[in-house]
Amino acid sequence: MRMPGQLAAASLVLALALSLAAAPASAAQAPHALPALSSADQQRADKLAHGLRCLVCQNQTLADSNAPLAHDMRNLIHAQLAEGRSDAQIMRFFEDRYGDFVRYDPPFKPITWLLWLGPFALLALGFWVLMRTLKRRSGARAPLTADERARAARFLDTGS
Repeated sequence: MRMPGQLAAASLVLALALSLAAAPASAAQAPHALPALSSADQQRADKLAHGLRCLVCQNQTLADSNAPLAHDMRNLIHAQLAEGRSDAQIMRFFEDRYGDFVRYDPPFKPITWLLWLGPFALLALGFWVLMRTLKRRSGARAPLTADERARAARFLDTGS
């Protein structure tokens, strides 16, 4: 036999469950609707999305990435274009927030010199090591001693 308090609690839980089931699921999760952009602003948004790196994928632009963060960043571009910001202001916003790494082509400044010049420095170092190694190998060698000549002649004649 059920107690009156248990019956009231059960009916409250049932009423709450029915009200949650009846509420549309998208009402609580509806994304903020972004205003429509003109075709020129849409082209600017695409250009900006191609100039920024996806921070999740890191080897893809925002335009090419399907990561949720890339989607959010594209929405930020869209919202800032709708507010009338310039391309430079939008790029500065992302650089201030994520650093120069967010740009798909980082600017050439002292902090990124290693990024830009590093591959060329490594290539030059590799070329220098190769030339030095080849020069050492091609250097004049000391002539064979009489014992070494006899041993070589014996090897060539007999094969052992």
